[in-house]
Amino acid sequence: MAALLCLCAWPSVAAQAPTEQALQKLADEGRWQEIVRQLQDVHPRTAAMDFDYGMALARLQRWDEARHALEAGQQLAPADPRFPTELAGIAFTQKNNPRAVYWLRKAVRLRPGDAYGNNFLGAVYDLDGNLPAALKYWNRVGKPQIAHVRDDPTPGVSPALLDHAFTFSATSVLTQRQLLDTQERVRGLGIFPQYQLDLQARSDGSFDVLFRSQERDGWGDSKGEALLRLLRGLPFQQVDPEVYDLHREAINFVSFLRWDAQKRRVFATLSGPFEQRATVRWELMADLRDENWDVRRSFAGPAPTLASFHLRSAVAAFDLASYARERWQWKAGASLSHRDFRNVAAGAVLTSQMLAAGYELKQTAQLSGTLWRLPERRFAVRGQAGEETARLWAHRAETFEKLTGTVGWQWFPQAVGDDYEMQEKLCAGRIFGQAPWDELYILGLERDNDLPMRAHIGTRDGRKGSAPLGSRYLLHSWEIDKNVYGNGLMRVQLGPFLDTGAIADPGTALGSQKWLWDTGVEAKLHVLGSGIAFSYGKDLRSGNNAFYVRLIR
Repeated sequence: MAALLCLCAWPSVAAQAPTEQALQKLADEGRWQEIVRQLQDVHPRTAAMDFDYGMALARLQRWDEARHALEAGQQLAPADPRFPTELAGIAFTQKNNPRAVYWLRKAVRLRPGDAYGNNFLGAVYDLDGNLPAALKYWNRVGKPQIAHVRDDPTPGVSPALLDHAFTFSATSVLTQRQLLDTQERVRGLGIFPQYQLDLQARSDGSFDVLFRSQERDGWGDSKGEALLRLLRGLPFQQVDPEVYDLHREAINFVSFLRWDAQKRRVFATLSGPFEQRATVRWELMADLRDENWDVRRSFAGPAPTLASFHLRSAVAAFDLASYARERWQWKAGASLSHRDFRNVAAGAVLTSQMLAAGYELKQTAQLSGTLWRLPERRFAVRGQAGEETARLWAHRAETFEKLTGTVGWQWFPQAVGDDYEMQEKLCAGRIFGQAPWDELYILGLERDNDLPMRAHIGTRDGRKGSAPLGSRYLLHSWEIDKNVYGNGLMRVQLGPFLDTGAIADPGTALGSQKWLWDTGVEAKLHVLGSGIAFSYGKDLRSGNNAFYVRLIR
């Protein structure tokens, strides 16, 4: 009997469902509680009823109930953009920006030209500090209109030069491409270790662009900063004289002097904007080395000396580099060098071609850029390709060529901030022809090397030669950095790494012979634009442990 009563009652409940016109009239009158009362017992509800029910609950600030109602309607009408738009509004009200972004991206996929959805999504990304993603969606609806460009604080560099670095101007719409190109030009000036461009909303709907920066100026803003820059390499028997923004024209002098008895070196560069433009920079470089080498299989344990020699070299170079576009950059130049080898004990490792002394003339070219960028995910893939062709005049003229390539990605997993950063990179290089010893590649940690295997140290008893060398290599590295401390002036990062590589030199006993696998942990300390890294690495093949400290920029 009860079951029969229930079956009889069902049609009457369905019949009592209000019409859309009645619900619209109640909504126009703002009678939200009445809408809820009429719909709460209607089962099943149509997608339109779920929308009206959810909106009425939202007006009453019954957020969780409203969310459930709208999610039910979204399941019934997945192609209706109203549901994800309103669900985004509820998530935003509850300060759940990641969920708001999730629903808004659904909404704009369903209706790409919707002004409200694109504007809302851009605003949420801007609040999260992800301006490139914000501009991607704002630009679809002709926003943001720029009213003024302001600095905080006012940089010391020439206003005309800084203005040339900005690819946008007042009374125009700021595009994502203009923002990225501007960031690349500002980076190329070499005087802003930290900077960012922020948008500040105005009452008339336009925006001001605020350029916030920390600037390198002269020797430093204070005696303490100047001493930190100069003496940061003191534990490594090195001083680093650096002067930035000479004549307020972003002309920078960067150098270091190392008096280590086993690897003396004087290195200096002078760079500045070409024809006072922020898009192209020139650089003059001088590099003098006086080094003792002992070639060994390892930096630890039993590893007899296979060969030894004393190397002296001098290099002078000139380069031009373009920073006009974030998508592509180029660099081209030439160098003249001279080297000689003394006190040579060649053993069975060194060949006469490796020890070729004399003058060398080299031309270099490099192309780099962003291959793919997904600003919503804070993910970018970058690549670089380089070529060097050199002619060496020793006993007879020799020509060789070096080709290198790098591809890697960077990802900030969190929607806001840089608390976590993940990077992965794959590098490869090959020499065609016979290059002299100091042109060979090195896989390992060494202060003058940029191909780190972090469980292979390139020196033993202070002398170079204990890391694998060769004329061709492949290197893969992966790491995560986690911010563990920061106070505005300094920041400490900590994270694991994994390095994998192989290097060979056909026809010689050099190289790694097998694939190398290094893993460990690295801590990085950044202070006033300078940094130092402390790493512990373990060689998974030999079991060697490597503790190393190096300067980073």
